[in-house]
Amino acid sequence: MSFADRTTSPFSFRKTSSMTPYQKRLTGTTKRMAEDMRIRNKAQATIDTYTYHVGRFGEFLGKPLETATPEDVRKFQLHLLEERKVGWSSFNQAVCGLRFLYANTLPKPWPVTMIPFGKRPRRLPTVLSVEEVDALLKCTPNLKHQTFLMTLYAAGLRLSEAAALQIADIDSSRMQLCVARGKGNKQRLVPLSPRLLTELRTYWKEYRPSRYLFPGKTGDRPYAATSIQKAIKGAAQRARIQKNVTPHVLRHSYATGLLEAGVDILTISRLLGHSSFVTTMVYLHVRRPHLQSTPSPLDWLPVRQLPMWQQAKQPEETQPGKRRGRKS
Repeated sequence: MSFADRTTSPFSFRKTSSMTPYQKRLTGTTKRMAEDMRIRNKAQATIDTYTYHVGRFGEFLGKPLETATPEDVRKFQLHLLEERKVGWSSFNQAVCGLRFLYANTLPKPWPVTMIPFGKRPRRLPTVLSVEEVDALLKCTPNLKHQTFLMTLYAAGLRLSEAAALQIADIDSSRMQLCVARGKGNKQRLVPLSPRLLTELRTYWKEYRPSRYLFPGKTGDRPYAATSIQKAIKGAAQRARIQKNVTPHVLRHSYATGLLEAGVDILTISRLLGHSSFVTTMVYLHVRRPHLQSTPSPLDWLPVRQLPMWQQAKQPEETQPGKRRGRKS
């Protein structure tokens, strides 16, 4: 870059947004499962998530994991939904972990596909207007937090991708940003905004990071995701934005803004790192030109049929001296 609530159990259900690294909570089976996943070059976050859910299943089961039956898995899934009331994303992550366990680490004679996924409800992404993004950044007093949020918005990055950015990933000569640790360990290049480059130079002069662009407390680890999540929540409150604002909302706003500016959906899909452009098509439903150009059938009705027109005509007809049907 040229610009100079934990309980005694390690598998207990928690509501924190960060996942404890799998190395800190390994048992005999989950250790082998983690090794099987490493052999397949699975991402650290994937290993953390799968082993975490398998560990929770082991606690619920109360017996060796290799003795589990399809009925045990079914009871665990009902337990997640009815007692723990987990979201569908967490539910399906648990399914993925169990499927991997019983297909690779502890192969079973019964079909692993018997473990069903839950159908996730389809929701439209939350999108901020340009004015709302500007107010959000202005209400973020901490320079590091502000620059982090600006990077999310300017490049359409996921929170984990921005946290993993290193100094070497910024190519100011070609005005490109290399997302080297994207979802699924996939790399991609995105344009480097001139304004973002200016802000990054100001930030670098203040903090002087050496490896990670946004280092944590020790400098050799990325910045904690929880810190950014808390920062954006506070900024949204100060900016009086009523929407549910998360770091991922800035990624949604980036994609929608490009679509409204006329960028084709295939290009946006590549910039976002989507495996299929079908995933990107959700932004077609939230772009303003698409919604504003669609008329309402109410506007096609004759004026005389509208209630407000009838109420306006009644006082006029009852005025003295204006009698109808009388010739002079």
